[in-house]
This record gives sequence, C-alpha cells and structure tokens, in this order.
Amino acid sequence: MSVICYHNPRCGKSRQTLQLLKEQGITPDIIEYLKTPPSAADLDAILRQLGMEPRELMRKKEAAYQANQLDNPALDRQTLINAMVTHPILMERPIVVANGKAAIGRPPEAVLAIL
Repeated sequence: MSVICYHNPRCGKSRQTLQLLKEQGITPDIIEYLKTPPSAADLDAILRQLGMEPRELMRKKEAAYQANQLDNPALDRQTLINAMVTHPILMERPIVVANGKAAIGRPPEAVLAIL
C-alpha cells in the first residue's frame, strides 16, 4: 500500500500523525509541502478524495489568505487551488493519501479510517 503524507515538520499535529502511521507499521512517502507543494492537478484530486471544496482546506488565519483576498466569494475553485499551490502555507495539514482516499490528520487518528 502506498501512503503519502503531506507534512510540515514544524506542526505538532503533523508530527503526531506521522508517528501514528509509523506505529501502524506504515512508512509513508513524506512530502514537505511547504518545500514541494502539490501541483494544481494533484491538489484538485486530493480535494476530491477529501470530499472538500478548496476554501474548506484553507487556513483562513494565514496572512496570505487576507493579503490575497481569498475570502471573496466570487473566486472560483481553480483560483483558490492556484492560491494554495502558490502559497502552500494556506493548506491545512497534515494530509494523508492512501487507497484512493485522503484524510486530514486533525485529530491524527482521523487518518486511520483510510488505511
């Protein structure tokens, strides 16, 4: 089974999720998404696997959210996805992808449902 973890090593929930995966005997492919953000196509696929719209995955308290006026309801899906690719700090984390599904590790145990 291939498991990908979009990880931020500075985030406590992200570290806890990674530890939980390791405790389950899973060694995920770790993508530090701040250094290597997903492409727009990959992020669109992840959102579909999560069953979420882009704004639901965004961290609205980040400066980039306000600076780019991403609260504007007229912005379409692709524009919001592109904003997260350009400013990956906007993405909620961690995101784990496995078995054609995705989950956000908040709480970390939420990822167990897709394994």
